Amino acid sequence: MIPFLGPLDVFPPVEASRADMGGLLAVGGDLSPARLLDAYSRGIFPWGTVEGQPLWYSPDPRMVLFPEEFRLSRSLRRTLRTGRFEVRFDHDFAGVIASCAATTRPGQDGTWITPDMMDAYIRLHELGWAHSVETYVEGDLAGGLYGLAIGRMFYGESMFSRCSNASKVAFAHLIRYLSANHFAMIDCQMRTDHLASLGGREIPRRAFLGRLLALTAEPTSRTTWSVAALNPDW
Repeated sequence: MIPFLGPLDVFPPVEASRADMGGLLAVGGDLSPARLLDAYSRGIFPWGTVEGQPLWYSPDPRMVLFPEEFRLSRSLRRTLRTGRFEVRFDHDFAGVIASCAATTRPGQDGTWITPDMMDAYIRLHELGWAHSVETYVEGDLAGGLYGLAIGRMFYGESMFSRCSNASKVAFAHLIRYLSANHFAMIDCQMRTDHLASLGGREIPRRAFLGRLLALTAEPTSRTTWSVAALNPDW
């Protein structure tokens, strides 16, 4: 039976997650900053709700991407060099998460990003834990992504694209930022072909948690991110 979390209940060990249910670990609790930060530091993340209660997951294996393994295709490199997209960091976090919530995805009926989820991550952004990378075309938001940074660990949450390559350009700039600032691993949560094409791969949960423990122990800089200092030469 999947445990139900009350307001003061702690998460069960991740080993208790249900492999036959995608790594579902628990139901309930809340989406407070403290609860979310505790979850991510333990390798747990919220994904969807049931009757308004958050569902908490810790799958095994875990999809990750190491910045040095990012695959920059020739076509994406050419796109980056055209300068078609203007890239900004932390400029419109609310717009990014709202766009991710509104994006229709194959095999999904609706979105897991509920209004409560949006409010929770916007609050984390205000506190300096959550960040967005955005791409613009002629001043209009065209694509982007958001996630959390704890120590030298980045947790990717969702991305969207309104035109070809808009989210890939945002991801390439994210990789460059993370590399420049000594981040060592991106949590991609679940495997997708798209993430695999960019260099993501699955590793055992035990290996993921071992790396996670060390990386999240590093100091966290909760400042606004900026693209200005990045090398523009692709």
